[in-house]
Amino acid sequence: MRQFWREAVRQIDGTPLDASRVAVRSSPLVNHTVYDISFAGAHGHRISGWFLVPSGQPEPLPCVVQFLGYGEGRGHPVDRLFWPALGYATLVVDTRGQGGSSGRPGATPDPVGLVHPQVPGYTTRGILDPATYYYRDAYLDAYRAVAVAAGQPQVDPTRISTAGCSQGGQLALAAAVLSPGVAAALIESPFLSSVGDLNRLPDRQPYREMLRFARSYPDLLPGASDTLGFFDVARLAAYGRCPALFSIAGRDERCAPETGQAAHAAYTGDKRLHVWPLAEHAAPNTALRLAEADFLAEILSQRRDNPDPPILAQEGCRR
Repeated sequence: MRQFWREAVRQIDGTPLDASRVAVRSSPLVNHTVYDISFAGAHGHRISGWFLVPSGQPEPLPCVVQFLGYGEGRGHPVDRLFWPALGYATLVVDTRGQGGSSGRPGATPDPVGLVHPQVPGYTTRGILDPATYYYRDAYLDAYRAVAVAAGQPQVDPTRISTAGCSQGGQLALAAAVLSPGVAAALIESPFLSSVGDLNRLPDRQPYREMLRFARSYPDLLPGASDTLGFFDVARLAAYGRCPALFSIAGRDERCAPETGQAAHAAYTGDKRLHVWPLAEHAAPNTALRLAEADFLAEILSQRRDNPDPPILAQEGCRR
């Protein structure tokens, strides 16, 4: 795993980030500056997002890089005001190829073609080889998004946090593990954590896609399982470095509580865990948002000079 990700990051670091942004003049958000932003992700594909900067705050600002749940697009800037309202610059990152299923459209296509049988959706695309799997590109896009945030003139590059729920939590954790630029991570109900027997996955989206694949192509399961091992965030968590707040919903029937607990247990950086016994998957949770706000205020107030490189990139790492 270590060599795979080290080589993937090395390759993408050798290509220009090519970030661009255009101020959205028609935005109704009078107390924020909004930019339509894009950058070169995996394979040089353009990844879109919103960059929101609250007015009247002393710069440079801490920044939250916000990743999205499965099927969700960046939507409209008015959908993304929680962190800007608290004084954080916020980069909302589209997930390649997704958007629209939640009513919030995306603006990022996924040009990668099909290389073997799959079921509709993204979770089994390219799943027979780690080099072609959909989430390889999605993880590298997330890694690049942190670099984009660090390069914005309004952002303090030493005070960047990743954040997300479900697939967003998966991407937030992956970006925090891969990037030296992440000072904190907010990981809520992460998807693709502690994935073992594909036949035993919950019959809920997006795991339902993998379950259908397992039923339709039982002869392909060994290869698919091997590939998932490179992307299982409960395994990636063993390379965690920055402080992280994990949140788990006790009645989550999609990303089961024990899978989020497995990621938390494996995480090797400073970590905290909130369990909400009565919460369901991705349900609105004001107490959680306040806990996240307190966590970031504490962690990002601490000076962070010359951060250690990611454990995956360090010489002598044998995991």
